[in-house]
Amino acid sequence: MSFLMAVSNDSAIVRPPGFYIIGFETFPYISVYIIFLAFVYVVTLVFNVLLMYIVALDHNLHTPKFLAVVNLAVIDLFLSTSTIPSMIKTFLFKDNFVPFNLCLLQMFVHYVFVSLESNALAVLAYDRLTAICFPLHLNILNTRRVMFCVVGATWVYNVALLAYSTAIMTQLSFCKSLRVFSYFCDYAPVFRLACNDYSRQWSMASASIACLLGPLTFIVLSYVSIIATVFRMKSISSRIKTLTTCVEHLILVAVFYIPLFSIYLIGLFIGTIDPDQRVLSLSLASCLPPCINPIIYSLKTKAIKSRALALVRRMKTNP
Repeated sequence: MSFLMAVSNDSAIVRPPGFYIIGFETFPYISVYIIFLAFVYVVTLVFNVLLMYIVALDHNLHTPKFLAVVNLAVIDLFLSTSTIPSMIKTFLFKDNFVPFNLCLLQMFVHYVFVSLESNALAVLAYDRLTAICFPLHLNILNTRRVMFCVVGATWVYNVALLAYSTAIMTQLSFCKSLRVFSYFCDYAPVFRLACNDYSRQWSMASASIACLLGPLTFIVLSYVSIIATVFRMKSISSRIKTLTTCVEHLILVAVFYIPLFSIYLIGLFIGTIDPDQRVLSLSLASCLPPCINPIIYSLKTKAIKSRALALVRRMKTNP
């Protein structure tokens, strides 16, 4: 195999034509699993597009909360698209070669939207925090303009951070194995293949954990404030009614964070996990939340549920 050579600061950087994605080597029913993920991808596309269509169509839903919901739906679409189609190509059609530049692009897109997913959940927590704890200042703290600014800031920050993280991958030399043991061009499995110093890449990978822990910390603190406010309410029915407005968001947080942290905690405290089980768990943790999120909002939010049912009835009467 021929390697491309680039010279930087009088030292040769060996850049390969691409990488081979190697995963699920001992998994017996990989074709069934990939077909299942293809179904998950279709459901993800249908429900997220339907959710965005309903919100765009109904001017009553043009509120800060549903702007945050649409932001999450857009992120879910890109997050699923960054991995599932390539998994179908790699593991179902047995074409596991990924060109170098395409590998970096997939790496960038995937981690941008994983980070944005955690930030989107924090933005939804901000919406609940302001609505419950600061209702008298809602017209100042949580307007559509404020929500646009908050959402825009999360996009700019994460795109800039991951652009830098991905750009420094071009400074690595790959002169040994090109086999990436993961379900896509994963950041850490790729830089570990380098034959020169990858301490900067390791530092960025460690720092990027803040993209998950930072929003989670904000979510936890938000719900501490929400619970404190709820328990100051005199009426039990008011407490229950207020808490029910948070149910769908809490489910989304659990669906996203629990699988990810479970995998890392098991590896940390119990020991090494079987590589195929780890790849399987991580792929499920990244592919299922984008599918589940719009379904939860469609079923738990009365405004969206009623409009979705009305849309279905119209389609039946006017096919």
